[in-house]
Amino acid sequence: MRLADMARLTYYGHAAFELVIDGKKVLIDPWLSNPKSPVKPEEVKDVNLILVTHSHFDHVGDTATVFKNNPNAKVLAVYEVADLVAEEISKSSGESKDQLFNSGRVIGANIGGPVILEDLGLKVAFTPATHSGVGVAAGVVVIGKEARVYHAGDTGVTLDMRLVGEIYKPHVALLPIGGHFTMDPVEAAKAVELIKPLVAIPMHYGTFPVLYGDPSDFKKRVEEKCVPTQVKILNPGESYEFDFSKP
Repeated sequence: MRLADMARLTYYGHAAFELVIDGKKVLIDPWLSNPKSPVKPEEVKDVNLILVTHSHFDHVGDTATVFKNNPNAKVLAVYEVADLVAEEISKSSGESKDQLFNSGRVIGANIGGPVILEDLGLKVAFTPATHSGVGVAAGVVVIGKEARVYHAGDTGVTLDMRLVGEIYKPHVALLPIGGHFTMDPVEAAKAVELIKPLVAIPMHYGTFPVLYGDPSDFKKRVEEKCVPTQVKILNPGESYEFDFSKP
C-alpha cells in the first residue's frame, strides 16, 4: 500500500492533527501557526472536513485560512463554536453566516448522537469535555471504516470517558497531558484506563512553559497500569499509520 493510500494521523503540534481516514482528510483543532507546527496554514490542501472542539484561540486556530484555501472543506463544531467560526470566515470570504450555514459548509451540532456526513462517508460524535469557552467545550470521535479516533479536546479526566470507551470504542485516543489547563500525565493515564483505546497519543504539552506535562512520564504511567494500550509519542510533523478495519 502506498503512503498516500494509508490511513494516518499527522501531529502538527499542540492539539492540531491531520487525520486521513477512508480516503478523506480531516483537520482537528487546526492551530497550524502554533510555535511547534512544521507547516503553515496556507500549505495544507485537499481538506474535506475541519473539526473544532471549542472556542479558544489555540483550537479554532487557523480554521478560516484553511477553509478559504480548501473550497471543498466543511467545518463542523458545537453550534455556538460553529457560529463563531462562521463569523470569522465571513469577514474574509464575503459570504454571510446564513450563506455558510445554508450551503452546508459550516455545520452546527452538539454533544450527543453522531452527525452523519453522507457525502464524506463518515460519522462524527461530540463528547463531553470539562473546560471553558463559548457554548460548551467538547471532545470529538471520528467514526470511519478504517478506525474510530477520539480527540478529547481540552479537558480534565471525567467518568464520562468510560462511556466514550463503552459506546464508541475508539481505536485511537488523542489526549491532552500538559496540565494547568487540561489533564496532566497522571490524569491522562487514568483517562486511558477508562477509555481503553488500542493506541493513545499525547498532545497539548510543551507549546508553552506552563504546559509542563512530559509525554515520557505519561507513557510510563500508562504502562504501569498494565492496560492493553500502546502509547505513541509523535513529534510535530510525524505520522502514525493504521488500519483497524481488518481483524
